[in-house]
Amino acid sequence: MAAVKPKGSQWSSENTNARVWLYSALLTLQYGAQPLISKCFIGKEVIVTSSVLMCEIAKVICALIVMAKDGSLEKVYNEWTLVGALTASGLPAAIYALQNSLLQISYKNLDSLTFSILNQTKIIFTALFTYLILRQKQSIQQIGALFLLIVAAVLLSIGEGSRKGSRSGSSDQILFYGIIPVLVASLLSGLASALCQWASQVKKHSSYLMTVEMSFVGSLCLLISTSKSPDGEAIRRHGFLYGWTPLTLIPVLSNAFGGILVGLVTSHAGGVRKGFVIVSALIATALLQFVFEGKPPSFFCLVALPLVLCSISIYQKYPYQVKKKES
Repeated sequence: MAAVKPKGSQWSSENTNARVWLYSALLTLQYGAQPLISKCFIGKEVIVTSSVLMCEIAKVICALIVMAKDGSLEKVYNEWTLVGALTASGLPAAIYALQNSLLQISYKNLDSLTFSILNQTKIIFTALFTYLILRQKQSIQQIGALFLLIVAAVLLSIGEGSRKGSRSGSSDQILFYGIIPVLVASLLSGLASALCQWASQVKKHSSYLMTVEMSFVGSLCLLISTSKSPDGEAIRRHGFLYGWTPLTLIPVLSNAFGGILVGLVTSHAGGVRKGFVIVSALIATALLQFVFEGKPPSFFCLVALPLVLCSISIYQKYPYQVKKKES
């Protein structure tokens, strides 16, 4: 006779699943709306580094407030160690910093379409590294759903790339300074996402604490870069808050809220689910542009929409099942 799951356990599982869907929906909306919010409230004079650093500070404050409210702050403070922080958050933060640098190099040497398409390979690398590090297998149906998601991402990239001009360059320059950096960046993105999932699910590292630690490491890397970057020169010349208005805080806080949600989604659902959120957010952006700016979605966006919905449904409906050995 098959064992019956306790009602309490079943309720807890359903509650967690509902929470994951809520976090994913909120993150999709935040990702989708962020470009429009930034466009409306961040002036061209605002120094990018200043807005990024303020966002990291806001993430730390929000995470600390949540931990203080749920009573975990004191426990985290007593159990925190430098080695644990570097293992759980330091390595992923350093990897993400390297990834961002590679993406900047690649974007300067590739046309927008090629860059966007190659950048979607991070979905594959995320699934690969979650298997290698966490032994999290995918069912045949889930692999098919990931393929549909990648097709949708490529279609969305084509729709976006067709509106932008292409860059010309020698074949060696395109290969070594364009294609290879974006592929390495995608690989690093998958690795960092899997490491974050490992830290939260295996090491039971609080997602809020990881947000604080990764924000600190990321901010430190950014501050070091200002010693020679154009943004650093602009800050020294005009001041840190040059071009800011009270409304500039809106996209900064929105982005910080998204950073908190990324940690929650990765912790509860994994990096692969985050890939679904990112692609879904591209469609959300197109729909929001149509609502608020009257800019209709492209044909490719309309084709990608049912593919994304199908891929999410299939991935959720057909999880990997461990085969029981017959006695």
